[in-house]
Amino acid sequence: MNPMPVQVTMPRLSDTMEAGTIVRWNVKEGDTVASGDVIADVETDKATMEMPVFDDGVISQIMVEAGKQVPVGTLIAIICIEGDDAASATAPIAAPIAAPIAAQVAHAVAVPPKSAPHIAVAPNAASAAPESPAVASQENRQRISPLARRIADELGISVAAMRGSGPGGRVVKQDVLAEAERIKSGASPRGDLVHVASAARSERGAVVAIGAGGSEVMLSGMRQAIARRLVESKSTIPHYQVSMRFNMDPLLELRTMLNVQLAPQGVKLSVNDFIVRACALSMAAHPFFNASWGGDRIIMHGDVNIGVAISLPQERGGGLVVAVLREAQRKGLREISAETKALAEKARVRGLSVEDMAGATFTISNLGMFGVDNFTAIINPPNSAILACGAAVEQPVVRNHQLVVGHEMQATLSLDHRVIDGAMASEYLQSVKHNIENPATLLV
Repeated sequence: MNPMPVQVTMPRLSDTMEAGTIVRWNVKEGDTVASGDVIADVETDKATMEMPVFDDGVISQIMVEAGKQVPVGTLIAIICIEGDDAASATAPIAAPIAAPIAAQVAHAVAVPPKSAPHIAVAPNAASAAPESPAVASQENRQRISPLARRIADELGISVAAMRGSGPGGRVVKQDVLAEAERIKSGASPRGDLVHVASAARSERGAVVAIGAGGSEVMLSGMRQAIARRLVESKSTIPHYQVSMRFNMDPLLELRTMLNVQLAPQGVKLSVNDFIVRACALSMAAHPFFNASWGGDRIIMHGDVNIGVAISLPQERGGGLVVAVLREAQRKGLREISAETKALAEKARVRGLSVEDMAGATFTISNLGMFGVDNFTAIINPPNSAILACGAAVEQPVVRNHQLVVGHEMQATLSLDHRVIDGAMASEYLQSVKHNIENPATLLV
């Protein structure tokens, strides 16, 4: 008796994860895998993480296409383990899927998402009649390619009773498109085409019309999590802003000198490295900037864990993630530089882990490298402050009562007024300003 194939389901990769998106499959059907191999990158509500397998065998079937979000526990792949013959890798699985997974698969095949565009079909006797138990059982075992399932969901076409033209009766793209043509022409017994919906529903419940030439962009799981956190931050934290300008000439001169000396070692310090160091050292004299609101108390943190905002490329879904430099008050410029570069590279190539993004007590967002002069940032809960830094702009300035050309940078603090008041904010910025305008203090 041959061993049963192994069913790979969407794992729970974080404590708050309810669904995951397959960002990329690292294998294809027919590939051999061993226990511990990373077969896919999965985006959760917090990070993009690697998903390993724990069995040796052959990838028999990939059930969920890249880019699709599915609930935790959903069947996403099947592994044919040693002892299975080649036919079992392509034939439908006779063994019943566990009840929760079967229900999810059936729902994914038969029911289009509420927010997706759909084809409305006029009711008739055939479509109104309840399905027999035999049909329902068949639907639970329905085989459909990921692309065909997505197209069926978008068009609102039920494939419950459809017999596919693929191997073993698998429903493929051509089958769904042919069914759509039959519905459109009126030849299908399921009814006549009535209309195609072309509207989306906003978060507040209002219907938003999509004009000619418009389209919808589906949000990744990470984008949805970012949106939820930003709404939570702005709606629950009483934000206010305080800005100050810094003379950047001394820092830029020191940075140039140090980078020349460190070039043989492959080290290149950025302006942001100096800013991180300046902020971390200022926390010692201003501990409320390293604190969080606790409802009926203020929670004072020990170590200074500075979060650095990193922009992601569009191929990874875009948006921002915050990588955390732990115990930043104990790290020198070279260590801050190396760790920041490593985290940025990891975020843009493989994705940060939950640990890489957890525990920030203060955040810095720097858009100076994009030529932005100034901006305000939204607080990253549970932080009480975030510093938004613009570019070091060359401009006419007054130095020692003389009009000269110099470099100045505007920095703006967004603050939680429950924890930090205006006077505290100005004192902290004065401390950061002193460190930046006297950068030798950052070397010791």
